[in-house]
Amino acid sequence: MILRPRALHRTSLLAAFSLTLAVAGCAVGPEPRAPSVDDLGAPAAYLNDVPPRGATTADLVQWWSAFDDATLDEFVARALTANADLEAAGARVRAARAALSGTSSALWPSIGLGVTATRRELSTLEREGATTDRGGSVTSYDAGIDASYEVDLFGGVRRSVTASRADFAATAAASQSTRITVAAEVALNYVDARLAQRRLAIARANLAAQDETLQIVDWRVLAGLVGSLDLEQARRLRAQTAAAVPAVEQTFAAAVNRLAVLLAWPVADVQQRLLANAEAAVPLAPLPVAGIPAESLRRRPDVLAAEQSVVAEVARIGVREADLYPALRLTGSFGGSSTSFSDVADDALGTLVASLTAPLFEGGRLRAAVAQQRAIADAAVADYRGTLLAAVEETENALVSADVAERREVELVVAEEAARNAAVLARSQYQAGLIDFQTLLDTERSLLTTEDSRATARADRAAASVRLFKALGGGWDPAAPASP
Repeated sequence: MILRPRALHRTSLLAAFSLTLAVAGCAVGPEPRAPSVDDLGAPAAYLNDVPPRGATTADLVQWWSAFDDATLDEFVARALTANADLEAAGARVRAARAALSGTSSALWPSIGLGVTATRRELSTLEREGATTDRGGSVTSYDAGIDASYEVDLFGGVRRSVTASRADFAATAAASQSTRITVAAEVALNYVDARLAQRRLAIARANLAAQDETLQIVDWRVLAGLVGSLDLEQARRLRAQTAAAVPAVEQTFAAAVNRLAVLLAWPVADVQQRLLANAEAAVPLAPLPVAGIPAESLRRRPDVLAAEQSVVAEVARIGVREADLYPALRLTGSFGGSSTSFSDVADDALGTLVASLTAPLFEGGRLRAAVAQQRAIADAAVADYRGTLLAAVEETENALVSADVAERREVELVVAEEAARNAAVLARSQYQAGLIDFQTLLDTERSLLTTEDSRATARADRAAASVRLFKALGGGWDPAAPASP
């Protein structure tokens, strides 16, 4: 179809393309939507068994503040702004956003503009035959607009946009999952560092006490009250206690080194902050309570990412099915040529061409692609189900660990007090000659073991709290998701 300039004024080529945008083509394939817990069967029953422990979203967003530890707050804040894994995750989110923008561009026409100017020297014959004095050269101008648009008759493009949008949402959720992991890793390694400091303090305090015992035994040997065997046993116990110190120092160094990587700080800076308050106890936080288990678990970014992966793969079924149907493509051009740039539009011609193509024989390739995509979508649903079940397992384990560690520490507090009192009494009675050295030796060894166990139980409580916060999806605000 060829249109003159006046006709183009009444029915512009761009208006023709705009009308095609309003064509309401049907979208083939299943409707993409996030799976619900009811769709999954067994996981719903598991979710109902999770004990309600109640925590609001606000409590979970910055759960590390519940430990009331300024150093831990500083470490987590630093990690969430400088961690290398989070930088990489942010880059992946930007890439997904750009991919969505590129996919969405297929919903609109493609329009190109071309303008050329050509200067040509006139021949002698052209100059002699010219009716006006045009000099020795002439300039001609060519301008044109080319446009094309593929009408989304069967929703293939719309389904592609839906899939790309879901991919972006899944990538953004995965980024938040990385954020949760980083915050939890910082907290767990901080607990390890504080535990190592506490164990070092216990070992050094016991060394001091064993030095006193060694001095008492030495006096009794000199006085002829006991034999050298008691002295050698006292030396052995002190040496064993001293030998444990380097191993604990190594544990402390490993926690410091890991924190330095997570925080992107020099090791010396991390160590300085920990040593500035070396006597600080392992921090504890109130156990979170989760109102409705299913909702608490579905706020986890890994579960949200799995949901969006299902949406994306189901949407791509529609993309593959759209390839089975005809495609309508509109192309047009509008252009002209003149020796005067202002006259180019007056001399222009326009064309509009519609072409319809349809697959006739592909050897089963297109239908195989549909079947393949349906299988991929089924796998995404199964992955979602597995992710949800893993979330239930992680939460259950964290709840049990927190409960066990709390009950264990309660008993060890009593045991530690009794062991300390027993050590004082045994040292006094040995000095008075009322008990043998083996009894004193066992008592002091028991004190060291009990104090160390109590410190470890407290750290286990703190670590279980961290893991429970992580299992409930704490560390990000689901009310403020990333926007495309």
